[in-house]
Amino acid sequence: MNAEDSPREPAEHARFAACMADLEQVAEADETELVGRVLADPDQVMARAAVVRHLDRRAAELCPGPAWEEWAAAMARAVAAHAFLTRRLREWSLLRAVTLGLPWHADELLASSDWLQLKAAAGPDSGALGVLAEHGRTKRIRHTARAGLTRRGSG
Repeated sequence: MNAEDSPREPAEHARFAACMADLEQVAEADETELVGRVLADPDQVMARAAVVRHLDRRAAELCPGPAWEEWAAAMARAVAAHAFLTRRLREWSLLRAVTLGLPWHADELLASSDWLQLKAAAGPDSGALGVLAEHGRTKRIRHTARAGLTRRGSG
């Protein structure tokens, strides 16, 4: 089979890979601008997928540290027109509060996505495990939270 007969990578896959590479290497000072450029791509599914991966990676890196507040505020402005990305960033803020023992509300946790509930259920106990063991949205979330409570009780 020659090169002309081989299947070509779809253009959006190549753009996604390029966006991810750019987002992984961007300087902090240029991050907000780059996120905006990615979100301006005509293929909004690809653009949001790249940005949510970036948000997840950066939030996990910055979550416990002092740089979080400024970064989260900048990203909130950059993704303001994108409901899913805005929610993901808000949920990272809630997860940060739960994880660090900052003030949070059970109602907000219970109204959050399965993604956040599962992340909180798998994390350290800060009051969230009891809430999720009893009222988590899915069996998996409730089971994961109960397992965390059991580990804590036996440790």
